Amino acid sequence: MASKVIQAIYNDDDVLMMAVKRVKEAHHHIEEVYTPFPVHGLDKAMGLAPTRIAITSFMYGCVGITVAVLMMDFIMIEDWPQNIGGKPSFSFIENMPAFIPIMFELTVFFAAHLMVITFYMRSKLWPFKKAENPDVRTTDDHFLMEVSLHDNEDELTRLLVDTGAVEVKVSEKH
Repeated sequence: MASKVIQAIYNDDDVLMMAVKRVKEAHHHIEEVYTPFPVHGLDKAMGLAPTRIAITSFMYGCVGITVAVLMMDFIMIEDWPQNIGGKPSFSFIENMPAFIPIMFELTVFFAAHLMVITFYMRSKLWPFKKAENPDVRTTDDHFLMEVSLHDNEDELTRLLVDTGAVEVKVSEKH
C-alpha cells in the first residue's frame, strides 16, 4: 500500500535542522531525512529513540572474551600443554598473564565484526540492494526531508517553503 509523502529539499544543514524543529512543533510526522553527511543533533530533533547498539556491542565483546578463554584453556592447558620458557601449564590461572593480549584481541574482533553484521541487518543492507534514496542530490550537497501527508498538502507546503526549502514536491512512498 502506497502512501503520499511530501519531500522538501534543503541546501544547508542548519536550515534543515531549524525546519525539522518547526515541522515537529507543528505536530507533523517526519518519515525520513536524507543527508549527504551525518548532521549532529538531527536524531534528537526528529525525536528518535536512543540506540541500543552499545548494549549489543558489550554482549558481543562478552562472547569474544568467552571464546578466547575457552579456546586458550582447551588448546594450551588440556589438549596440547607445552612448556614454553619454563612457564608451567598446569592451570589456566597460572598462565593468564600470557593470555591477556589474546583475550583483548578476540574481544575486539568479535565486537567489531558482529557489530558490522548487526548494523547491516538492522539497516536492511545487503549486496545488490537497490538504493532507496529518493533524490540523487542528497548524496552530494542537498538534504531531503520526507513528511507524511494527510489531506493537508497546502498547509504543509506553505510550512516547508517558509522553513527555507528550495524545492517541495509530493510523491508516493511504497
